[in-house]
Amino acid sequence: MLVHVQTELKHRLLGSTVDDAAGECFDKIGKLMGLAYPAGPEIDRLAEDGNPKAFKFPRPMIHESHDAFSFSGLKTSVRYFLRDHPALLNGQERIRDLCASVQAALVEVLVAKTMAAARRVHVGCVTASGGVTCNRALRSDLTAVCKTEGIKLRLAEKILCTDNAAMIGLLAERKLAYKEAQTAIDADILPGWTLEDFN
Repeated sequence: MLVHVQTELKHRLLGSTVDDAAGECFDKIGKLMGLAYPAGPEIDRLAEDGNPKAFKFPRPMIHESHDAFSFSGLKTSVRYFLRDHPALLNGQERIRDLCASVQAALVEVLVAKTMAAARRVHVGCVTASGGVTCNRALRSDLTAVCKTEGIKLRLAEKILCTDNAAMIGLLAERKLAYKEAQTAIDADILPGWTLEDFN
C-alpha cells in the first residue's frame, strides 16, 4: 500500500492493491514455477543472473493516475506463458530469465507508482518496509530514482521486513508514548478497519 505519513501517527492511505498484492504475486508465480513457498526470495536469487528483458510481461496500472495496484493480470500472464512454453522450466538459464522478467515488471510498477505519488504530494522522503522490500532489485531501483530526483530514501533493514508483529508492536509503543487512547482489552476484531481508523 502507498501511505502518506503526514506526522508520526497521522497517516493517509493513498492506494492499495485491488487484487493480488506484490508479495502474493511473487508467491503465486513461484507456485506456477514449482518454487517453494514463500517464493519471493527464490525469485530474487534466480533473477540476479537472469535477463530482465528476456520476456515481456504487463505492467498493470503503471500509467493510471490513481495510486491503486493490481498484480493479478501479471500472474495470469505468466500462467498463460508457462502453459504455452512448458519446456522453459526444464532449463535453468531460462528459469533465471523468467524470474528476472517477472521481477522487472513488478518492481517497475512499484517504483513508478511510489514516485508518482511522492511527486504529487510533494514529499522529500520516501520510506519502504514489508516483505517485498527485501527484494534487491526494488531496493536498487528505488535508491537510484530517489537519488536522481533528490528525494531521501529510508529502507527498512531486511531483518525488520519479514515480521508484521514487530511493526505492530512498535506502533503500539509509539502510541503509548504519545498517550494515545488504548483499545479495550475485550474489543472485538474488526477486519474492515481502515488505516485512518488508527490515527
